[in-house]
Amino acid sequence: MGKKTSDIPFQGTPEQKEQLLAFIAEHGSDKGALMPVLQKAQEIYGYLPIEVQTLIAKEMDTPLEKIYGVVTFYSQFSLMPKGKYTISVCLGTACYVKGSGDIFERLSKALGIKGGETTPDGKFTLVDCRCIGACGLAPVLTVNEDVYGRLTADDVPGILEKYQD
Repeated sequence: MGKKTSDIPFQGTPEQKEQLLAFIAEHGSDKGALMPVLQKAQEIYGYLPIEVQTLIAKEMDTPLEKIYGVVTFYSQFSLMPKGKYTISVCLGTACYVKGSGDIFERLSKALGIKGGETTPDGKFTLVDCRCIGACGLAPVLTVNEDVYGRLTADDVPGILEKYQD
């Protein structure tokens, strides 16, 4: 099955910590700096584990609850490491009516994970979204920046095959 937050040990390096601390030192005193600091931290680490949130809270003299609230409110932030390939299936109305739910289920079964989880090998993360603005191509999914449209559940194996590097 997929990984849970508690199953993944935090693997930050001293270089990553130094890079984040330097960014906070440069920008952290600005009143509106929290979002840029969180974005930079996610760029450095790939996600925002509690250890990174705690460091940011301490360095910016901001309650951890506020940091966690921002991180969990905005969908751009992740509490879990993402796979090399993030597969996002549109479950908006146009896509769903045309079968994206079946595509999502087929992906979930093929990868052995649920939505929001990452495969144990760290290769794939499966997520759903509400609309990617490509309704004319419904149903649609993306793999990182690659867009696939007018799909059926039977297209899933061929798409996954392209990312078996």
